[in-house]
Amino acid sequence: MQYNNLGKTGLKVSRLCLGMMTYGAKSWREWVLDEEAAKPFVKRALDAGINFFDTADVYSLGESEKITGNLLRHFGVKRENVVVATKVNMQMSDDINDRGLSRKHIIDAIDNSLKRLQMEYVDLYQIHRWDYNTPIEETMEALNDVVRAGKARYIGASSMFAWQFMKAQHVAEMNGWTKFVSMQNHYNLVYREEEREMIPLCVDSGVGLIPWSPMARGFFAGDRKRGGGGESTRANSDPFANQLYFREEDFKVADRVQEIAKERGVSASQVALAWVLSKPYIAAPIIGSSKEAHLDEAIAALEIKLTDEEVKRLEEFYQPHPVLGHS
Repeated sequence: MQYNNLGKTGLKVSRLCLGMMTYGAKSWREWVLDEEAAKPFVKRALDAGINFFDTADVYSLGESEKITGNLLRHFGVKRENVVVATKVNMQMSDDINDRGLSRKHIIDAIDNSLKRLQMEYVDLYQIHRWDYNTPIEETMEALNDVVRAGKARYIGASSMFAWQFMKAQHVAEMNGWTKFVSMQNHYNLVYREEEREMIPLCVDSGVGLIPWSPMARGFFAGDRKRGGGGESTRANSDPFANQLYFREEDFKVADRVQEIAKERGVSASQVALAWVLSKPYIAAPIIGSSKEAHLDEAIAALEIKLTDEEVKRLEEFYQPHPVLGHS
């Protein structure tokens, strides 16, 4: 396994982060695997040297956090040997205050997450998108208090506009509060809008990039159909993917990925992940896996070094997209 510093921090994270959204309760998403089915994935990740695990309170409404904590304990992992990340913002119940980035919800949510994870702290506590209904000053002060209380070591953000991220960082800096060290943004071969502002901002300020959906939610697997859906359970029960991808220009990029994959004798998903890993500003893409072979392929993709010519060919057909993934 290869390791990177997370941005300009001293925190070492594996070059791949295992996304835990895939593990939880089928009542939340049909394609989700339960705890027993999740065991071989966490074990394989640990055996491969992956030390970075990302979840969120909203994934299966807390069940993913429970599984993350249970399985790390099941495999006897020392708490200090793993980097555990979770998130706060999304609606957790019908209660009016059980969502958002208010001080009340953040303070309540971190305690609830820690109970489910069976941990005294998380390494990285992230805001799960921007909250338009709460002043950013309130949010940043609450996050600073979470860190000062020892319940989180670092804080991070996820998909938003660059001006919003910069405003949050400025508010924290002006008040001497903890600043975000990471950005979990939407980035892959068929969605590269982040290259316009967010990525240059993060590179300039030393913020670590840990993109979600680096393989476009299975879009490069070759089983997706024009117009939406496909041959797998995930393809046919993931309406969010239909909102993000499936444009004609996306399929042109996917066809080129398939072409290069055949030339190399690897899978298209591996080529798509290798492209993300080829970018020096990426600390650790977050990979999801519901099949053990896919996890093995993702780990093997670390050894695929694309040539400059291959990168140029992969990027040739990209067309500008509307902003996707901020909500």
